[in-house]
Amino acid sequence: MSDRNPAPIKRALLSVSDKSGLIEFGQFLESQGVEILSTGGTAKALADAGVAVTEVSDHTGFPEMMDGRVKTLHPKIHGGLLALRDDEAHVKAMADHDIARIDLLVVNLYPFEETVEKGADFATCIENIDIGGPAMIRSAAKNHKFVTVVVEAGDYDAVRASMMENNGATTIALRKKLAATAFARTGSYDAAISSWFAKEVGHAYPDRINITANRQQILRYGENPHQDAAFYTSRGSKPRPGIATARQIQGKELSYNNLNDTDAAFELVSEFGSKIGPAVAIIKHANPCGVAQAATLTEAYKRALLCDQTSAFGGIIALNGTLDAATAEEIVKIFTEVVIAPDADEKALEILAGKKNLRLLLTGGLADPRAGGQTIKSVAGGYLLQARDNGKVTMDDLKVVTERRPTPQELQDLLFAFTVCKHVKSNAIIYVKDGATVGIGAGQMSRIDSARVAVRKSEDASAAAGLSEAMTKGSVVASDAFFPFADGLIHAAEAGVTAVIQPGGSMRDEEVIAAANERGLAMVMTGMRHFRH
Repeated sequence: MSDRNPAPIKRALLSVSDKSGLIEFGQFLESQGVEILSTGGTAKALADAGVAVTEVSDHTGFPEMMDGRVKTLHPKIHGGLLALRDDEAHVKAMADHDIARIDLLVVNLYPFEETVEKGADFATCIENIDIGGPAMIRSAAKNHKFVTVVVEAGDYDAVRASMMENNGATTIALRKKLAATAFARTGSYDAAISSWFAKEVGHAYPDRINITANRQQILRYGENPHQDAAFYTSRGSKPRPGIATARQIQGKELSYNNLNDTDAAFELVSEFGSKIGPAVAIIKHANPCGVAQAATLTEAYKRALLCDQTSAFGGIIALNGTLDAATAEEIVKIFTEVVIAPDADEKALEILAGKKNLRLLLTGGLADPRAGGQTIKSVAGGYLLQARDNGKVTMDDLKVVTERRPTPQELQDLLFAFTVCKHVKSNAIIYVKDGATVGIGAGQMSRIDSARVAVRKSEDASAAAGLSEAMTKGSVVASDAFFPFADGLIHAAEAGVTAVIQPGGSMRDEEVIAAANERGLAMVMTGMRHFRH
């Protein structure tokens, strides 16, 4: 069926910063008898390639001025884009004022986002705010009934194909699609500018926010098959390594849950920078089921797996160093959904290649756990924004509150446990021994229940490993928030812990401290909590 509203292209205006595919598209338009208007560097590139082009200043009869700030903001440009071809008054106005219609607009904007990402100074960023481009795009997109607008080089082929199939015209379906793309682009451009400007003037939470992101992938479905979903990536001045920047080396397409869990895994393992030593985190449903540090990645993986082998089945594995063959050999012994690491050696790649469905992501580096930024969560009718939890407790932050002081090994394990706590859903209770989790209680409505869950899971894991006693014997315990009562601490003591780390700040701190002293436990307070909901 032929298009009821074909829009023939007789005159086009091309003005682009990204000149990918420009010459080929310009040559195509010329071969179709299209008159080409252009500006500055675009006009020069086309002319140098032998494409006939008319400068916009010659078309308008008005010179470019103010260092190019004023060149396309002219009635002959916007009248040519906005005029309704089927409106007698518009047609008469065009004739009276010698305004020629413009049927195709090809514009991509000054590279503002790229300029900011490069760390340019304030004045340079301001000069890369495009004014004429967005104005033309909006004019053309508004008048999509007659005008074709292209803002991405990737759409040249669609326009070319439509013109070839429709005797030099484009279809209304294509023009609507391109107009939607155009408005999305100007919207995201303005959002990037407003976000940057807010930061420049120190407005962390301005009166209005604009969120801009680029769709990276349409997902098969969301958390459940009846929910649709997509993956979008944001742009920042310094993109943090992670799922948004990773290369997928092999495996099936990542699902919504894969992406969410893999992000949780990589953020956790990034807490243990490569200088600290090999570390591995195993994640299931966005919660850790095993985390460990060791002399090698292989040993760290084995110790992380020991914490909860049942939950690790079908989980996500994150490593803080280059995946080697020995670790890869261990990983492929059980079913794993995703492996994410900064890099992998050739032998490890060969081993994982034998598991066709296993997804392997390489990030090129670790995320900075101390980086700033904000997180956003949707709620009914709005959004919650907050600063990222980039808090980090060090030895100097710890306050010993019990009669017994922790040993050096206990101190190391306490800090390790509290770091893991930061990435476990509240209420969180973490048991750690010799740099490895040995029991994790997550997401319970009461802290005592999290303590009980962690111990029970540790007992189960110990039995599965053929150990004579629960791994919590001789361990330390971390709580993401204060103990509101002494019962959680008492339960941990009964499980065999020797030292405790918690934020403190409860009305019953003295009661909890007394309970620790009665049982000979060492306890430190951090003054910082790590709720994660």
